[in-house]
Amino acid sequence: MESINIEDLKRFTGRPVEISILDSEGGDQAPTVNKTIKKVQLCPDGTHIRFYFDHYYFLAVPLASDVVETETEWSAFDPESGLHYIVKKVQTF
Repeated sequence: MESINIEDLKRFTGRPVEISILDSEGGDQAPTVNKTIKKVQLCPDGTHIRFYFDHYYFLAVPLASDVVETETEWSAFDPESGLHYIVKKVQTF
């Protein structure tokens, strides 16, 4: 597993994605949602990466998370909270 690299995440900007948050046993913590990521940036205190959906709403993922990624999916596991964050490109036809 690797750490979070903000440059790698910019490939999701402007694209429709499916976002899931799972607990340590793989169960859903929140419903899967379809969103478009407007921008990706560090939070002001430098502890989280933010995926913005508009100018106000965002998902924050701790920078200390372990990351696994493929061309179409990015997932991060935060060992402190036990949560898995998954961002997956949505196929458009």
